[in-house]
Amino acid sequence: MACRFEVLFSGEKAGHTASAGSALDEVDRIEAELTVFRETSALSQINREASDGPVDVDAELFDILALCREISDRTGGAFDITSTPLSRCWGFLRRQGRLPSQEEIDRARALVGMSGVQLDGERRTVRFASPGMELNLGSIGKGYAVGQMAQVLRKNGVDAALLSAGGSSVFALGGDAEGWRVDLNSRQVVRGPLAQLHLRNVALATSGTGEQFVDVKGTRYGHVLDPRTGWPASGILSASVVTREPSVADALSTAFLVGGLTLAEQYCASHVDTLAVLTPDDGSERPRVFGRCEGARVNIFSGTPT
Repeated sequence: MACRFEVLFSGEKAGHTASAGSALDEVDRIEAELTVFRETSALSQINREASDGPVDVDAELFDILALCREISDRTGGAFDITSTPLSRCWGFLRRQGRLPSQEEIDRARALVGMSGVQLDGERRTVRFASPGMELNLGSIGKGYAVGQMAQVLRKNGVDAALLSAGGSSVFALGGDAEGWRVDLNSRQVVRGPLAQLHLRNVALATSGTGEQFVDVKGTRYGHVLDPRTGWPASGILSASVVTREPSVADALSTAFLVGGLTLAEQYCASHVDTLAVLTPDDGSERPRVFGRCEGARVNIFSGTPT
């Protein structure tokens, strides 16, 4: 997952370091199974074999893939784990960004779409409709790992900790009445933190456009691609989502970065316990807040509590 995982305890919980070690071991297990950068992973096996026939998977991975399909359907395809051909086309998979031709984009888009992933719940198998399709769980994996870390800590009797994956996926386990305080930042907003959140037993995930990009004749193309068009997402600098489930928060932050204010507003209006904070790329640097989530309180630093 190419990031640093952390477990933060308050002072009186410092004796739980062994439990923190067990939680971090769980991250290593998940990475070994779900990464596309190891040929021995279960996900790499799917990518190699699923176009030739059904591939058996374990219950954990099947449930993750089923959740990905559900979120893709809920977001109108703005979230899509089959977009690897597009990432490769743009050079972002190996951090060698380039501007492809429209013909190249169209060829890659023909291999993208959850409709081409056949999930058989009875036999617990995965099959691709077309050769060249690939799955990548990078837009949900950090959140899933953080959620599994929380489960390990709970089993070991830990009732308060702040878990983080690269600073972009967070789970606030327990805490005092105010909850854990977390600042929201954007790499493209230079005036400082965008907002402050107080979180208790909820997850926070943030996606932004500032991590990878390619600059072509003064035009900046970010690495988060819209699977519906094949072109980089635009219009939003950062999208943060708070939900009870870390993997859902992670996936939705990507979906809202792609789908923008309209998708975030519509989704939050129809799904309880979903809070979104989006910063439009309109020069205002003023975040927009949609929905609410029990266990979360957000205050925009420009002054108005929400």
